[in-house]
Amino acid sequence: MLQALLTDIPDGRRMTEDEAARLLSVRGRDVWAIAAAADRVRAEGVGEAVTWVCNQNLNVTNICVNACEFCGFSRKNGDPEAYFHSVDEVVSRLRAARGRGVTEICTVSGLHPGFTADDYIDLIRLIRQEAPDVHVHASNPQEVAYAAARSGMTTAEVLSALKQAGLGSLCGTAAEVLVDRVREEICPGKIDTAEWVRIITEAHRMGIPSTATLLYGHIETAADIARHLSIIREIQDDTGGFTEFVPLSFIPWTTPLYLSGRAPAGATGRLDVLVYAVARLFLDTVPHLQASWVKLGTKMAQVALMSGADDLGGTMYEESISKGAGAAGTDYLDPTEMRRIAEDIGRPLLQRTTLYAVP
Repeated sequence: MLQALLTDIPDGRRMTEDEAARLLSVRGRDVWAIAAAADRVRAEGVGEAVTWVCNQNLNVTNICVNACEFCGFSRKNGDPEAYFHSVDEVVSRLRAARGRGVTEICTVSGLHPGFTADDYIDLIRLIRQEAPDVHVHASNPQEVAYAAARSGMTTAEVLSALKQAGLGSLCGTAAEVLVDRVREEICPGKIDTAEWVRIITEAHRMGIPSTATLLYGHIETAADIARHLSIIREIQDDTGGFTEFVPLSFIPWTTPLYLSGRAPAGATGRLDVLVYAVARLFLDTVPHLQASWVKLGTKMAQVALMSGADDLGGTMYEESISKGAGAAGTDYLDPTEMRRIAEDIGRPLLQRTTLYAVP
């Protein structure tokens, strides 16, 4: 059955959701057969290049009205580790980014209790003012919904205002796992699956592209991951608005979900390989698959590049969210090291823009 499936899918037959769940449950040597099939599909679809973007993160605050069980980043007002960058601090970071030749600023923060739509809009305007040539990759469906609720606006009005202010693309985060049974346990304060789908679709139809993400390695099942992939594929079939898919391996160490004993210590290497390989085989209309070195570490990111991934993400600079969950070495990845990773598996390294143009 496995060999027939791994022949049929590269030949153009679409994998079903049940088949994806079965592949995600495979153990033993067959894991490598699935990875090899995904690697062939990657080579035929997008070629041999390993791409990267020169980007910088900007997490303005970790103060958040939510307390997601998988998160080690958020804090409440008054907590010793809570922070909220002033305008001057933000400007200093933006000027540093400009001096580094950064082409993308990526900003997602906590849902600060004082934020309204104006705060999100003004931040994008400030980025545009201080770094006019960068691509602004910002916010996500949860932030859009929060801004709309806080300001008496529709989500479409918020998205339109963000785009007018200079938003280039929307972060496809806050997706976690698009299965409400899982969401109710790991992020009960967040929007539900239907709302996430509605807002991301709304953004795509307004000409705002986005990434798509998956948080895996906690309480989800193989069937849950397959359902998530199916939803992403359905949206892409409808809008074509996803630029890339980014699996995010759960970093457990400081999270309530792990510390309470309800989740394991993150994904195993087997699951990391299978999530990347199955995503490449299943998401036939999403061109790019990013190996998140921040979540995987550079060694496992290289394995992901041999299991269907074609992109290493960005330089990052000042990563805070994974670091808050206990990950080490997340602040910066030098392009020289990226080149070593790519050339070690016999592939060239190419710098790209956020939307995957190669300068």
